[in-house]
Amino acid sequence: MAISVIIKTLNEEKRIAATIESALAALRGIGGEVIVADSGSSDATVEIAAQYPVVIAQIAPPARPSCGIGPQLGFQYSRHEHVCLIDGDMLLDAGFLDEAVRFLADNPGIAGVTGHVEEMHVANLEFARRVNRNAPENRIGPIDRMNGGGLYRRSAIEDVGYLSDRNLHGYEEFDLGIRLRSAGWGLHRLDRRFVQHFGHTVNSYRLLVRRWKSKYLYGIGELLRASLGKPYFLQLLRELPELRLWGLVHLWWLVCLCLIVFLPDKLVAIGAVLAMVAAVVALASIKKRSLGMGIYTVVAWFFHAAALPVGMLGSRRQPGEPIESRILGNPA
Repeated sequence: MAISVIIKTLNEEKRIAATIESALAALRGIGGEVIVADSGSSDATVEIAAQYPVVIAQIAPPARPSCGIGPQLGFQYSRHEHVCLIDGDMLLDAGFLDEAVRFLADNPGIAGVTGHVEEMHVANLEFARRVNRNAPENRIGPIDRMNGGGLYRRSAIEDVGYLSDRNLHGYEEFDLGIRLRSAGWGLHRLDRRFVQHFGHTVNSYRLLVRRWKSKYLYGIGELLRASLGKPYFLQLLRELPELRLWGLVHLWWLVCLCLIVFLPDKLVAIGAVLAMVAAVVALASIKKRSLGMGIYTVVAWFFHAAALPVGMLGSRRQPGEPIESRILGNPA
């Protein structure tokens, strides 16, 4: 049964050749197509991809890059009953597609199936160790989202309207997962490797700044805005504990502001605010067993909490409408 493999890219010249080759190899004996869905790369990503028998689709103005626009762009040009989504810095495991297709055939109520994402860079390995493998999105078996991509059933995607919300700069896979589950579909993680991931290694503070500039941190606010009025809105609030954390940070900021505004002795007010900051940093440092990690944790909270309302107030376009784009390469 043929598969459309969608590779979402933005400036992936270092890895795109290997990624395409892994996708083409995985399709041997199965049949299908590879679609490079490019969000406007300014490096040699497209030129390298053009050397292979793949479809290359690139966004065009007024479309703008986002985490959600690449998958939907690829889906827009895909043709087959199954759709596999990977990033431009991943290597698709050779045997995954066979096993995933069999699983979907045996389980008609499952919309998508994935496996393990094996992190290949040291910095990503350290990050992966900090992630709770018992979290719902990392468990084997039924899951609430397919972090890192996977194989989807086209009929399930068409049932919920679209693959990925072009407005989201983050949380696009959670958004798809909760839409599918709300419509009665399931998601599943196999106990096997899906891809190897060669992510970027960036200093943590620089990564925060980069994610602010790229609007990645706005994702949760954008997701909240997109879910307003939907039947799964309350379920979303329950399943995203970070929303409660960012709400507590906003409450903390409000208390600090009230102290500074209403306490007549401004030095005492500032001292109280600084004492609260020091206490929170100390508690975070104890939990993380590192002063540096404690400080970084609190700084990261501030970035995420500040991004939440910005994301909520951003403009939106209809997520299912065609994405402005052009075809730059086509094997046909």
